[in-house]
Amino acid sequence: MKIDPISKCFVAAACALLLTAISVRADGLWKAGTAKAVITPTEKMWLAGFSNRTNPATGEKLMDLWVKGLALEDASGHRAVILTADLLGIPQNVYQHVRTAIGKKFALQPDQILLCASHTHCGPVLRDALYDIYPLDQSQRNLIEKYTTQLESHMIEVVGAAIADLAPARITSGQGTTAFAVNRRNNLEPKVPDMIAAGDLKGPVDHSVPVLAVYTPDGKLKSVLFGYACHNTTLQLSEWSGDYAGFAQLALEKNHPGAQAMFFMGCGGDQNALPRHEIYLSQRYGHMLASAVEEVLVAPPHNLPPELITKMKTITLPFGTPLTVNELQTLKNDSQPPTRRWATRWLEFLQSGKTPAHDYSFPLQAWEFGGQQLLLTLGGEPVVDYANKFKQSFGAQTWVAGYCNDVMTYIPSLRVLLEDAVTKPGARWGYEGSYCFVVYGLPAKRWGENVEDLITSGAKELVGEIKK
Repeated sequence: MKIDPISKCFVAAACALLLTAISVRADGLWKAGTAKAVITPTEKMWLAGFSNRTNPATGEKLMDLWVKGLALEDASGHRAVILTADLLGIPQNVYQHVRTAIGKKFALQPDQILLCASHTHCGPVLRDALYDIYPLDQSQRNLIEKYTTQLESHMIEVVGAAIADLAPARITSGQGTTAFAVNRRNNLEPKVPDMIAAGDLKGPVDHSVPVLAVYTPDGKLKSVLFGYACHNTTLQLSEWSGDYAGFAQLALEKNHPGAQAMFFMGCGGDQNALPRHEIYLSQRYGHMLASAVEEVLVAPPHNLPPELITKMKTITLPFGTPLTVNELQTLKNDSQPPTRRWATRWLEFLQSGKTPAHDYSFPLQAWEFGGQQLLLTLGGEPVVDYANKFKQSFGAQTWVAGYCNDVMTYIPSLRVLLEDAVTKPGARWGYEGSYCFVVYGLPAKRWGENVEDLITSGAKELVGEIKK
């Protein structure tokens, strides 16, 4: 059979591409790129978190706030991007805008895009989030809209810069531990120092520190992605700050000049760093976390082959019993201003003849690095039960991140929902399974009792897709 010259060229090109792919895979190298941008507000906006705040930020900063990007590409050319940000949470509207823009501009599907919030309570309020908590006048709403639009642009630009920075890299995974997170439901804050001294802390925790390290081919650390399951609530300042996660990133970047440190939140919805409310304590916890990461970095490396699988699905989570006009009429006169604002808004909504939503579209993701390291991501503020459950189901080295893509409210387990069905006097219960809906402004008072089952089924389906 004769082959014409043009066909010969195609055959030669195909062979060259095949040999290149084989060579890259044989080298065991990924491609990775990093980029970051400062997102510290320049105006005196309201800080997100802590509903007892009475004034916007002073405009000063304890440290800058950042959005950081890590782009990855495996040997087959499959790409994914991770954005971490010093924010309380990423509202659904921001996630949808950014995800859509990134997808169109860089040819990425939703499963290839991961947005993570550190949950610092010293970051800015964002568009359409937590509006009932604070007495926002129109000028403040305008500032929030302006800032959020700029934030979305920064996120898209960071992704572009990270992709442009893609270069050969080696990736390793490991897991450390640090123990400053305390279950805030089972250990009342004033009693925690004595309970720590007596070794008498109670309740489930997750003290693991997942670490994904990216190295240049010559062995220099390029980026380190790490997580921990604990609220970033050690500080209640009027200044901008990344809290303990910010101090941890600063420490790691100081130890490794030129490297980019990136933090993601685990399932810390019911976990606090205690004691707290002092800058030195925030620094201490940040350095403890950074030290746990360093322990992993100095251990024998666990290299990950350049293979990346990304899966995603959206599941429908039902709200619990709908709001009634009579309930809202009563709550309209509640002693707490956030509750009054929330009840007034939804009362007007119902009286206008509109029907509020009865459920919510909840994002779940599953990524596998190198055929070995599994990362599950959940939206909202999941309690620690989810991490512990999924590690039992999928292996102790499974990483479970919360506060990803869309932070709409807390995600209680069935245990927490049942505990919070009736608030118990004298206990730190009732918030994660109930009152949080008011704080986040949702049109219900709690989730339906099958949310844990639905999330568990969704996670198992995603992992099943990866493993088949």
